[in-house]
Amino acid sequence: MGCRPVSWLGRSPALFGAALAACLAAAGTVPAATIDVAPGGDLQQVVAAASPGDTLRLAPGSYGGVVIDKPLTIEGPADRSAVIDGGGQGKTITVKAPDVVIRRVTVRGSGLGLFEMDAGIFLDKTADRALVEENALEDNLIGVYIWGPKDAMVRANRIVGRRDLRMSERGSGIQLWNTPGSKVIDNDVEAGRDGIFTNASRKNVFRGNRFRDLRFAVHYMYTNDSEVSGNTSIGNHVGYAIMYSDRLVVRDNVSDGDRDHGLLLNSANGSEITGNVVRGGEKCVFIYNANKNRFTNNRFEGCEIGIHFTAGSERNEIAGNAFIGNRTQVMYVGTRYLDWSFEGRGNYWSDNPGFDLDGNGVADSAYRPNDVVDQVVWRFPAAKLLLNSPATQVVRWAQSQLPALHPGGVVDTVPLMAPPEIPAAERLGPRS
Repeated sequence: MGCRPVSWLGRSPALFGAALAACLAAAGTVPAATIDVAPGGDLQQVVAAASPGDTLRLAPGSYGGVVIDKPLTIEGPADRSAVIDGGGQGKTITVKAPDVVIRRVTVRGSGLGLFEMDAGIFLDKTADRALVEENALEDNLIGVYIWGPKDAMVRANRIVGRRDLRMSERGSGIQLWNTPGSKVIDNDVEAGRDGIFTNASRKNVFRGNRFRDLRFAVHYMYTNDSEVSGNTSIGNHVGYAIMYSDRLVVRDNVSDGDRDHGLLLNSANGSEITGNVVRGGEKCVFIYNANKNRFTNNRFEGCEIGIHFTAGSERNEIAGNAFIGNRTQVMYVGTRYLDWSFEGRGNYWSDNPGFDLDGNGVADSAYRPNDVVDQVVWRFPAAKLLLNSPATQVVRWAQSQLPALHPGGVVDTVPLMAPPEIPAAERLGPRS
């Protein structure tokens, strides 16, 4: 289809240029262009005049919010001195087209409507394969919201939420909904509600991210067949909250000083939890109604409770882990016997007084982290008053001499004499 012959004598040169560009684009002969954009103008008009595939190169300065409805690249200087500011209203940048790239800009000033999904960068359902990388996102309700596109990538961004709001009023650093194949990699996130919150999604990868000053570092809801690996959570309320999600790989993550739980599994099933390190906090691990998971080569250290394991959790394999210096290594309020070993390999327990006379790396006797007194105290907390009484000491001595008195619970029949080497431990900082 060609262009109609029209006389442009005496008409606007700008109008002629726009018409010529549109005509050539229709003919498929316009190459992608790099357009230098200065602050002070209307960025939305520049986007409207650009052709698909163009790069808009922003000079340092301030720009207003924008809706991107065609495949474009918007990039700023390396120091992120080009600032796109939403002025406290709505979504600062909305992406409605596939193959859009947003790179090296500062994005700030979204609105505060959680129900309206106000965000610094909002990737709509049609924003397949969007790339958001090396940006600074500041003072937005939600940093980046990935709402339904496929195969989006959010990489190497610095995201700082609204410190002036209470944690319950903040949005997440990065939020995902029904976005199969999307990846969140190597971002720094702090001062939000959750670092990454995903709901009703699948086949996602969250790798190499760092989290501070949050409720949950990573919060999974109804997200299956995905990976959480190589992330670091420091001083949050909860490190990794895995809820109602199946067939995950949770690998090589660090939780350092997270207040309540380092790792929490609630109705999470069929997952591989390996190579993780949790240090400090109330509970290193809390397992609630989680089934058929495999916990191997993890390190749980310095918590009030190493692992709180509930009676509703079945057919989990727990072997090859290290439980080091926890005040209570295991809390299991149940009467069943659970053997925490697999194929001749148990776990390492720092308070195990056992011997290895044959030198095979396995203690010569089984290890029981709890006794009958623990069970009584968990069921009747007021019994703590009797912990140092002679009667309590007699009960503990009798149980040690007569194992048949044990009321059930966790036993490690082949406890390890040395903790396994876990590479993720190298990312731990000094103890505070």
